[in-house]
Amino acid sequence: MSSEIATGIPERAERRRRATRPQPRALTVQLLGPLTVIAGVVWAVAQPYRIVLLDPDGKGFYDFLFQPPLLVVAVGLVYAIAIAPGLVEDLEADGHDPTA
Repeated sequence: MSSEIATGIPERAERRRRATRPQPRALTVQLLGPLTVIAGVVWAVAQPYRIVLLDPDGKGFYDFLFQPPLLVVAVGLVYAIAIAPGLVEDLEADGHDPTA
């Protein structure tokens, strides 16, 4: 058995442990999107009269398209899918964590 293989296992395990544990800043950035979606859903449930689809009397296309709780959900989804992964990648590449 090679001594290089026998001594390299703890180092690899330590690198794997550090790689699988997200930084607090990266975790915060990742959670902003889902928390925004949850806030939009809670807003829609708390104030259902804001959802025009439930009561369409005399409402135009603009009223159907721009409903504040649904816009909040859409913004949260766009952030979580399109923006957050790039920010997290930059944070991990930078490797700068002021709490460490």
